Amino acid sequence: MERDSRNEKFFSRKRSFTFGAYGGVDKFICENETSRPEPLEHSILDILDSPTSETKPFLSAGSNQKVTELFEIIEKLQSSRLDEQRCEFPLPLRSQLLKIGRDLPLILPPKLGGYWIDPPLQKFAETSPTSSHYGLDPETYDIMERDSEATYYQEFFRSRYHHSFTAVDPSLGPLLLSVCLEEEEKRLRVILRMRECSMHGVFSVSLFPNIPSAVELAKMLCDSVTVSRFDVISYLKAPDLITAFDEHRVSPNFKFGVLYQREGQLTEEDILCNNEESEEFQEFLSILGATVALQGFTGFRGGLDVYHGQTGNDAVFTSFHGREIMFHVSTKLPFTEGDTQQLQRKRHIGNDIVAVVYQEGHTPFLSDVIGSHFLHCFLVVRRVRKRVGDEGEGEEAGGGGVFQVSVTAREDVPPFGPSLPDPPIFTESSLLREFLLTKLINAEISCYKAERFSRLELRTRSSLLEGLQAELSTRSQCMMGDAPVSTLSTSEGMRGVTEGSGGFIENFKRAIRVRSNSFDTLGGPRKMGGVPLPQKPKAATERDGESELAYKPPEPSFPPTDNLGSTEVKDHSSPQENT
Repeated sequence: MERDSRNEKFFSRKRSFTFGAYGGVDKFICENETSRPEPLEHSILDILDSPTSETKPFLSAGSNQKVTELFEIIEKLQSSRLDEQRCEFPLPLRSQLLKIGRDLPLILPPKLGGYWIDPPLQKFAETSPTSSHYGLDPETYDIMERDSEATYYQEFFRSRYHHSFTAVDPSLGPLLLSVCLEEEEKRLRVILRMRECSMHGVFSVSLFPNIPSAVELAKMLCDSVTVSRFDVISYLKAPDLITAFDEHRVSPNFKFGVLYQREGQLTEEDILCNNEESEEFQEFLSILGATVALQGFTGFRGGLDVYHGQTGNDAVFTSFHGREIMFHVSTKLPFTEGDTQQLQRKRHIGNDIVAVVYQEGHTPFLSDVIGSHFLHCFLVVRRVRKRVGDEGEGEEAGGGGVFQVSVTAREDVPPFGPSLPDPPIFTESSLLREFLLTKLINAEISCYKAERFSRLELRTRSSLLEGLQAELSTRSQCMMGDAPVSTLSTSEGMRGVTEGSGGFIENFKRAIRVRSNSFDTLGGPRKMGGVPLPQKPKAATERDGESELAYKPPEPSFPPTDNLGSTEVKDHSSPQENT
């Protein structure tokens, strides 16, 4: 007993090292495995363990630096993509957290902040499933548009006689101008495409004694334009390339993660290792969509394997107001024995931007428990009663019951609708479905405005516009006989822009590919008959306009750390992930 008393406090030493899409962490964690009882009156956040108070170094500064340098070398030599995805789990909650039980909200913020929660924690006490203020009118559930002006060229220019021009501004970079004369309305419609954004304007012809030049029209839209002339585009297939560029961020397809959290599960490891689905969870999945067999599936597959069964046998899929949605359900993705972090599951859910968390029990979800550079928002759902006025068995089908909903997102994600009812309680499955699917779509579109995705979008758009400008300029010169055909790039350059919206990661790959071919087009050195261009593996072929993404973004466009460069973003959002 005395020995147990002397060893009442002891530390467990653990080396944690993470790479890849989940950032890099190299530190020792010291856990005090015993805890003293604390009054339950304290704030909920005080129940969380404090990393600063329980983390102690075991090595001197010099030794620790040497060890860190060694692991940096190991990181560079790392070849396994799966190992690079491993992350450190957050420090565990104290035992009192589980004892509080029903007094806890659906979501708790991280100790260091960085997330907002809706409804706020101070409003949680007012939330009661017995309240009479249920739901909202589904007619108020408006779906946000990703880019409302992306289809202007297709809608107003393609069917009319128009001209397009290109130039390279010393300060603004490549410019692409389209001008259309609408004779019936007696007006000029103009689109100016730049690195940061596209600008659209309509001018009455009566304002000008003569039709303005391309330079004058460009300066009307953006007074920062300094070029003295534009070159006309005479390439016959230019409208196809321009349309593909304008609409490269527009897609009717979405994919979301679905996590299953049981009573007492507080860590990413616990949640991802769930391998059985309860009847209650299956009923909730039926609200989201229908369970479909992946083998031979012809709809939007969201990066899942529909040929060889490598991503499981079933998935949840639905169509919603003209959009196709695939859900990456954690329990339906492959389970790997011996892998506590279940990276085969995380490689899909960790690449989603928004995820749904379904809770069974009263254990709260921590906003940052899932380590990922991509996941920015979680919708948490809990069934608080099986059916209104019935404490017994729930409905036989349709996932009936009373559901409570809460939302959390990173602090740089703007708020998005539809608004949660007050209290956030839903008694009808159909209304819950309408709300969740609308909220999920709007959440992803809003997440693209976060700083990380905005910077990535700016890089992607700049690369695509640079490649498009070079392609159109060179091919127009060939049409006019000013450049030999031998200077044209292979069809890879065209395909890079016209192959359609391939999703968040695919847009980055496309941008790098187009930029590379643009240098070839402009007369840079090329390898003829030598080493062939790198090809995608067969498992990642572009079927139905999609691509198997996993954690394989091109290095130049997505650095494996949180520091994504100092590129300034101006009123722009990130490309949507479709794969």
